[in-house]
Amino acid sequence: MDHLEEISVEELQDALDKVDGKKPTQRLLAAIAYKNGVQQTELAEWYGVERRTIYSWLKRLDTDESLEQAVSDAHRSGRNRKLSEEEQEQFEATVHEPPEKVGLDAPAWTPALVQQYLDETYDVEYSIPSCRRLLKEAGLSYQKPRRTAAESDADEQETFREEIKKSGGRWTPQ
Repeated sequence: MDHLEEISVEELQDALDKVDGKKPTQRLLAAIAYKNGVQQTELAEWYGVERRTIYSWLKRLDTDESLEQAVSDAHRSGRNRKLSEEEQEQFEATVHEPPEKVGLDAPAWTPALVQQYLDETYDVEYSIPSCRRLLKEAGLSYQKPRRTAAESDADEQETFREEIKKSGGRWTPQ
């Protein structure tokens, strides 16, 4: 690789002192080792990657930008949200109220109920784990029902059991 001939080990070590993160550090360490005579195949074994990956790491250094920038990945924003900011705010306000307030026959919000509500209200589909995440982002936490004392009224115990069966668990404001 001709382009690594123009970069000294000292420059790579200086850049190593300035970078943060696992990947940039690995890339610079691989470049330093390569400059010290370690073959790409051996580096690939060290880092548990393909030889082609090591080649790409080394090729990244052939640029006009600083070594720190060359070994760092650009920010990735990820997937766009299904709900707009306004819809997200409306949803969060809604789940802070009982489901009965929006016409749902349930004593508490559950991920399955949220999934149904989002589909019917905003025409978006979310998985159950994503519904759990949305509830958590809304400031709710999962609450398991606590046992009632054995001395409590039998009617109260029966009502309690029916509510638990109906809700399957509760998401309540923190």
